Amino acid sequence: MRLFIRKNAMLISEILVEGAKQVWGRSKHGPVRKYRCTSGPKKGRTVAKLSTCSTPIKQKKSATFKKTRRTHKTVQAVKRKITTHRPQYSRIVKTNKSMKKKYS
Repeated sequence: MRLFIRKNAMLISEILVEGAKQVWGRSKHGPVRKYRCTSGPKKGRTVAKLSTCSTPIKQKKSATFKKTRRTHKTVQAVKRKITTHRPQYSRIVKTNKSMKKKYS
């Protein structure tokens, strides 16, 4: 039996060192793999694509969203309460905590 080794193959862990950690996030259909930016203008955010971490922040969009958040405090509180009581939410929190212990 021959063993073929590809010289140009890269591991996922080699690619992810660029400035993000893999985490689990919520979506309509259940837990989804996402990335938490560890550097760049979007440091600390959870994003769907790794390339998003290095893109610049859109100032107008950011200002509009801040204004919207200020005016919808009660709606946010209700939504947060509903979300945190879902089984999917608790599964994601547990998984991310265990990954944090494993890779830290």
